[in-house]
Amino acid sequence: MADLMRVSFTIERRLYEELENLLATTQYGNRSEFIRDLVRERLVRDSWRRNEEAVGTITMVYDHHQRDLSGALTHLQHNHHDAILATTHVHLTHELCVETIMMRGPAQQIEALAEELRRHKGVLHVAVSMSSTGQRLK
Repeated sequence: MADLMRVSFTIERRLYEELENLLATTQYGNRSEFIRDLVRERLVRDSWRRNEEAVGTITMVYDHHQRDLSGALTHLQHNHHDAILATTHVHLTHELCVETIMMRGPAQQIEALAEELRRHKGVLHVAVSMSSTGQRLK
């Protein structure tokens, strides 16, 4: 079993009530696991701010009928071949496609590719889902 520590903390009643309301809307079995996940989430966000090695997924929706767009998007991905782990391409409609690009590398590199993709005419939406390599979360 993991090396667990019991802690206690003081919190304002109103904030405690909000915590309990949040917990009631989840599938968590107890407060401890909920709080552990809140801490992990903060650790991931902080690691991105410090530009540590991260894992991220870029989700992009675009109009594949836009002239030269598919080639430009492929070219950009080739420029980041060292960080791209996998891509998935799905046809949403006759005109629209979605691609997910899973990456591992410095957080700023992942964000930079997302920004490059956003700048292309025909790209309708780009979202980044950030995570960590898990090393600090154990």
